Amino acid sequence: MASDKVRTFTDANFDEATGKGVVLVDFWAEWCGPCRRIAPIVEELAADFDGRATIGKMDVDANPTVPGGRFQVRGIPTLVILKDGQLVDTIVGLVPKEELARRLEQQL
Repeated sequence: MASDKVRTFTDANFDEATGKGVVLVDFWAEWCGPCRRIAPIVEELAADFDGRATIGKMDVDANPTVPGGRFQVRGIPTLVILKDGQLVDTIVGLVPKEELARRLEQQL
């Protein structure tokens, strides 16, 4: 990841890292073309929302428990927005930055 503002979530740190505030999680995989296309958007959002929301990515191949078990992720990219650890929005597929920003703003 190019941006130091984008957190890396794992099965082990997920609950602690996403329990407070508004958090956008990008479930992705290295082999996923649309995931690579949305990655720069996620990095831009991390800069735009720095200090207001936590933005992070979770590799579904390396961390299958949270995406598959808790969120039933069946296709990627899937992005979820959590507020104080609770799911408030799910976005599946490649969407424009403006749409993601709007949906994040709704939760702040």
